[in-house]
Amino acid sequence: MQDTGWSSGPLVGFDTETTGVDVRSDRIVTAAVVLRTALTTEVRTWLIDPGVEIPAEAAAIHGVTTEHARAHGVDPAGALEEIAAELVTHLRDDVPVVAYNAAFDLTLLDAELSRHGLPTLPERLGRPVSPVLDPLVIDRWQDRYRRGKRRLGDLCDLYGITGDGDLHSADVDVLATLDVLDAQVLRFPDLRSVALDALHSAQRDAHRAWAENFNAWRERQGLEGPGASTAWPVEPRRAG
Repeated sequence: MQDTGWSSGPLVGFDTETTGVDVRSDRIVTAAVVLRTALTTEVRTWLIDPGVEIPAEAAAIHGVTTEHARAHGVDPAGALEEIAAELVTHLRDDVPVVAYNAAFDLTLLDAELSRHGLPTLPERLGRPVSPVLDPLVIDRWQDRYRRGKRRLGDLCDLYGITGDGDLHSADVDVLATLDVLDAQVLRFPDLRSVALDALHSAQRDAHRAWAENFNAWRERQGLEGPGASTAWPVEPRRAG
């Protein structure tokens, strides 16, 4: 089996904690970008004052209240520019961005950049965002018939991954996500022989197939609502 080399790094992990789960209207409160190589791990984090109230239910998850963000957080525009510049620097070098449920974080980041009059990641790159590695998509694709939930914590339990700190802190989540990806490569070793562009495309197709199947199940159950988007790793921008 040929090894394409991507699994030994470098990899750049990305995660956000937010005011909510709407990628169009909610705001980033904390973010982490982690560059991992075969020998080093460099962690960079941001605490942002989102400029809006942080709902109590969101603060209960990630621990950042409105008062704390206002007292200690930085200006959103400056932080967003730094985050985007960091990610784009690595993407231009074909270093894959690793994000758990990437479509959430990357779409929300682009919405935030647009909100503050800053170029989105595709605009900076002059092309779609790639390569991206998403352990959630890989899990649904490679371990399709496993029962149970597929949150980051569930995969950490599955693979016996423990870390320093609780999940729902952006930097802890990124490190856990990178560790899950490492475990997936060991469990599904054929992944390491797939070139990054092909692996990116395979994840895109796998996510679309999962979303279509999930939405068909919802329809059979008579459930209302929009269901799952078929887009990955970034939602298309809405007109207007």
